[in-house]
Amino acid sequence: MIDLSLAGLLGAMVGTVVAGVLYHLFVGVLERAMREREQSAPERDAVEFRLSIVRRTVLTTDLIIFAALGYWLGRIFDA
Repeated sequence: MIDLSLAGLLGAMVGTVVAGVLYHLFVGVLERAMREREQSAPERDAVEFRLSIVRRTVLTTDLIIFAALGYWLGRIFDA
């Protein structure tokens, strides 16, 4: 049977919230910096495509890392 810790699950939830906040802060700054540049229409399309890939990559990475870290820390504090 799977051994799940309540403290670990709470830690994973907190880690997920932290990941969401960091994602919002990082992507918001990145999008503003990319959109402030003067660009032609094809360049804007390319930037939007790259931004969508970066958004997905950052969110996925943040969620995996911070949820796992939160679960791990929760298990440590539970013991």
